[in-house]
Order: sequence, then C-alpha cells, then structure tokens
Amino acid sequence: MGQAEAALVEHYPRLVRIAYLVLPASLGQGRRVLTAHALVQRSLPRGEPASGTPAPAVPRARRPEEARDPGYAYVRDRVVRQALEASLPLRRWARPRRAQLPPLLPHVWGVRVFPRSGGAGELALDQRLSALSGPARAAYVLRGLERLSGREVREALERAGAADPEGALAEADGVQGVQDGQGGAELLGSSEFDACSLQVRPTDLLRRRRHGRAAVVAAAALAVCGTLLLLPGGGKADAWDGPYPRNAAARAALDPGRLVRVPATAWRESVRRDFSVWPARGPLTGDQPLLRRALVAWADPGDGIRVSATPGTSSGPPAGPPQLLFAGGVGRARVVVLYDGLRVVRYAEQAVPRGTPDDAVLDFARTDAADATASGALVAGRSQAYVRYLTAPWVRGVAVRDLLDPSGAPRPLRRDASGLTERLESPAQGRGCRSWQALELTDGSTTALTTDLGELTPAHLTYGPPDAPAEVEGAAARASWARTACLLPGVRAHGVRSVNSWRYARQRLPEANGTASWVCTRAETWRGTGSRVLAQFQPPAAPPGTPGTVVARAEDSPSCGVREPRVLAGVLWQSRAGQWYVLAAGSRHLTSVAVLGDGVEGGAAGSTVAVRAREGVRPELNGRLADGTSVGSLR
Repeated sequence: MGQAEAALVEHYPRLVRIAYLVLPASLGQGRRVLTAHALVQRSLPRGEPASGTPAPAVPRARRPEEARDPGYAYVRDRVVRQALEASLPLRRWARPRRAQLPPLLPHVWGVRVFPRSGGAGELALDQRLSALSGPARAAYVLRGLERLSGREVREALERAGAADPEGALAEADGVQGVQDGQGGAELLGSSEFDACSLQVRPTDLLRRRRHGRAAVVAAAALAVCGTLLLLPGGGKADAWDGPYPRNAAARAALDPGRLVRVPATAWRESVRRDFSVWPARGPLTGDQPLLRRALVAWADPGDGIRVSATPGTSSGPPAGPPQLLFAGGVGRARVVVLYDGLRVVRYAEQAVPRGTPDDAVLDFARTDAADATASGALVAGRSQAYVRYLTAPWVRGVAVRDLLDPSGAPRPLRRDASGLTERLESPAQGRGCRSWQALELTDGSTTALTTDLGELTPAHLTYGPPDAPAEVEGAAARASWARTACLLPGVRAHGVRSVNSWRYARQRLPEANGTASWVCTRAETWRGTGSRVLAQFQPPAAPPGTPGTVVARAEDSPSCGVREPRVLAGVLWQSRAGQWYVLAAGSRHLTSVAVLGDGVEGGAAGSTVAVRAREGVRPELNGRLADGTSVGSLR
C-alpha cells in the first residue's frame, strides 16, 4: 500500500488526466473534472495487507528495463476500472455502482470549474474520443499518453474488467487522424485535458440568489412560494431563462429581432471603415432560433459550450443588442458572427437537423480601434489544417501568397456572395514550416498581407522602420519575410494585431564571408501590452525560406517600436576558417558599438562591430547615440 500511496501522490496530475480522458464527455466539463479527482482519490487500497501476505494485484514489470513503477501501474489500473464503470449507463432496475453516481467529494459550490481551452486540434480530438466506447477511450489513452504496447493495453483492459479488450483496441486504432499524427495522441498532453489546471467561472449568480430566496420564503409561508411560482414566465425553461431575466436592457440584448443590421451600402458612405460598417451577410441571417441560441450562449455559456478568448478580451455578455455580421453554414457548422463595438464574437454549432447548443464553440476577439486593414477579414471557420475567411465588403480581390517563396506569384482565392472564402491551408495549424500561406487583401488602392495566427482576426504583416512601416511589397521585403515567417509561431495565440519586420543593419563579415542582415521583428497586440520583439541574424548564402537565427528576444519592451525605434543585438559566430567572432549590430541611431567582458574587448565607430573571440564567451554589448546616451542590447 505504501508503494501505491507514493505513486498516487507523485503522479496525481497524470492519473487525473487519464481519468478525465476516459470519462464520457456527456457528463459535462464540471462534473467530469470533479469525478476524475474523486476516482483518483478513491484508488488507494482500503487497508494494509496482513503481515506476511503479499500485496494484492500489483502487476510485475514485464520488461524490467522499460517498466514503470509497479505501484503506479496498480493505481492506474484502479483509476481506469472506475472510469470505465462511470461510463456505463444507469439502468432502471440495476443497482448503480459507486463510480456512476455524482461524487460527494470533492465538491464545488457556487462556481463551475473546467480545464483551459485548447485549439482546434484538441476540440476535434475530444469530439472523436466522445464517439468511442469507454474501453476504446481507455485503450487510446493508454497507448497515446502512457505509451503502452498493444499487448500491454489489452492486459490493462482485462484487469479493468473490459468485456472485449481486443475490440476496444481495434476501435481506438480506427480513430481518424491517429495514424497520420493530425490531432492524434500527441495532443493528449495538452492543457485542454489537464483537469488539475482549472479555470473558474461563477454559476448563474442571480438565478442562484433567486432560488435561495424562494427556498427561505417557502419555508416561512407556502402562500409566498405560490406567488413566486406565478411570476411572469410561469417557470418555463426557454431561451429567455438566462441571466438577468427581468432586466429590460439585458432581455433586449438577447432578442434576435433587435440585432443591429447595417445596410449593404453603409461602408461606401461612412467616413471610416471598420467592423461597424460591415453589413449582415449570409443565408441564415433570418434564422431566428439560430440567432437566439447564439445570443443566449454569449450571455450565459453552458457546460456544452467551449469558450475561448484572446488575451485581454472580456468574455462577458453584451451591454445591448450587438451587430450581426454573418450567419450561415461554414463547412459542417452553423456560424454566427456578432460585434459589440469592442469585440467580435463567433458562435459555431454542429449542423444537426434541429440545431442544439451541444458541442458549440464561442470565440471572443478584441477589435477596438480597428482600421480598414485590421477589419479586412475574420476567421469564419477552422478545422484541423484549414481555415476559411469572411472578408470585408470593400475587399475587391483575395489572393494567397507563400511567404517562403518570395519570387512566387500569388494565386487567387475564390469567395461566395457573402464574402466567405474557400478553405485555405492554415500555417497556424501546420506542423513544420514547409510553406506559409498568407492572405493578400486588395481594396483597389492598397494590398495588405495578413496571416492566421490561430485567432479570429488575422495579423497584419508589414515591413520597414517602426516609425513608417509599409506593406510587404518589393523583393527586399518579401526576401526578408521569407526568412522570418517560420518564426511567427512564437507569437501565435497571443492576441497579435500586427507584426512588423525591419532589416535594421547589414554587416560585412570578417574573412570575406559575405554580408549578413540583422532583422528586428515586433508583434503588437490588440490590448497594447504584451508586445514581443525578436532580433535575428541572417547569414548570407542561405536557401530562400531558411529562417534566421534568433539572437535576442524581449516582451513588453519598447525597442524596435514607435516609442524607441533603436535596437542592438549580438551573436557568437564562426567563420568558414573556424575562427570565432562576436558580431554586434545596432540600428542607424547608434554612432558606436563596444564589446567588453569574458576576455573579449573591442569596439568600432558606426553601428556594427566584429571582435575576435573564443567559443562559449558571453560578453556585454554597449552602444552609444550621438548625444552620448548609452544603449544596451536587446534581452
């Protein structure tokens, strides 16, 4: 028992993850989390074995050189057995097993707990797992998360009491995307399935208070209780049974008949172009039940709705009737896109005959102070590897350009009458960096380059000095971005509004090794804070699309931005002859650069310097402006 107890304490988060994954999604996220913790906490044996009696059911290691701790395997088997029992349906005349009942402990009162939201891959994997039987889910988790062989999985299922381990393993192996690695077993370690790192949201506070007040009044007088039951609404549960049921402004925000619908020509007459002048488009703009479900989900997301928001974006209900931007079918989903002046909200549900909010998705993105370029497109649909955009009414042409092929021509991208594009491979969902598909939007006068970074709003890509960034046009800009694009995953899902790349220096390398480029890449966010800066060293003679070497990075730094456009960075570099050098380069604002420390010393007038060094040194860099101000390196 001591072995098992030590294993449970040491591996508690992993055991809870296993239980959470094996439990059926029909329990709902809140109960699923609490049940997973309860099953793990009940997995220890009830008492110490008698003296001289061997410990029960602790499996021996089959392969000593690869075997896990036997105590851990014993506790894991008990967790899987209980999770499979909890997956069984309750029968009317059968005595329920303990695991099938809601857990008494742990218990949470007044709040809902659920794991952090993941991406499209985790959502797709969870949906595929929910379609499996309990033993098949257990087989998939044991193989993918625990890395057990097929024989070990069958033996574990037999110990857990599964009726057909062989069939369960075959069903798990048939999950689409497992063999090719798309959304497969590697996603089991995602925060989406971490039932120990939780988010907390309150339950319906006003409804809870109302029910508590009604209970007190009922205990005092049955007449008052009867009066409460006769209040408007009659106790019926409908789409209006959400928060603030008696607040007129909130009820107006939930009324699909009061949605703001902008005329189709408003953008032509408006002095500004942003989401506020997008017309309501799509074939389902008149589907009142769909619009009502989207509004109610926004006001009070239930357990069946997955909510995600970009950093710094509130996911609270609208203050009044929002603006309808789009309602229509996107792939296999019905999608509604709404706007409240500060945020764009995307509601998507499965396209089932009657339409239900189960397995729906609600995404929030902050879009305040958006200009014509930033409001030129939105992500309307996303799958494992593809994305579809909804373009602004002023966008005349849409094309796709591979950033890793600077000399390649863009290809047109088809759109329907609602401005919805055909599907496009998403670089945000891809593995590796063999290509980077970016979207070119043309309004007749300018062509803007944007790219998907895993959020509702694509990021605007620019090139040039921070005080005057320009669109990515011309050979120099495209060549620089070809070596920068593969670094964009470093700012993915960070609430990024725009990314600017700037070649701030060129340096002749020692020993006639060619000319290198120094590039600063800065990602700005919608919320203003949280910007990220990367300094790259791009050596010469590299194939097109080869990413530069990141030599420095910083977050929330003014460097390479409008407030402080100067930048200084360095790298330890080896020539073709084998000699090591410390290379440093600053922007044009610097009049001198010096290298000092760790046995290396040198300097030069101007913005670049190369000093002989040895392998492994880490000297300090220092630059000076014309007025004598010292400038440190980016870090």
